[in-house]
Amino acid sequence: MKPSLTQLLTFSLLFFASYTTIAQDADAIVGEWYTTEKDAKVEIYKENGKYNGKITWLEQPTENGKPILDANNSDKSKRDRKILGMELLEGFEFKDGTWENGTIYDPTNGKTYSCTLKKKNDKTLEVRGYIGISLVGRTVEWTKVK
Repeated sequence: MKPSLTQLLTFSLLFFASYTTIAQDADAIVGEWYTTEKDAKVEIYKENGKYNGKITWLEQPTENGKPILDANNSDKSKRDRKILGMELLEGFEFKDGTWENGTIYDPTNGKTYSCTLKKKNDKTLEVRGYIGISLVGRTVEWTKVK
């Protein structure tokens, strides 16, 4: 028995509606977020199917009239790069309501950690950095910029 035109159209609409919903959920973190201390803003964006984030604002972007640099980086060749504009989040993929397989860089200690991101609600993003397994790590909350 062949499906009717109406059945094919209904199936097509349902398929594309569900695909659109999934795509919207995946892009739900795109935008600007305040860090926990609200001393920086991170813009999360999508590029080549992955989610990244860079620092777009600092409460204190300079020290003694000079831009704050990545002085604590373990890679000495990167210690002269500016914190403002720096890539903080890299390589996240959306899966089952969580953005995973990415990394987060902590300029306060110069270390990079494995990381997962999860929306707690429309205004709050849970950011979990860890070494090795996710059970051993730290979770902070970022707030959506209005």
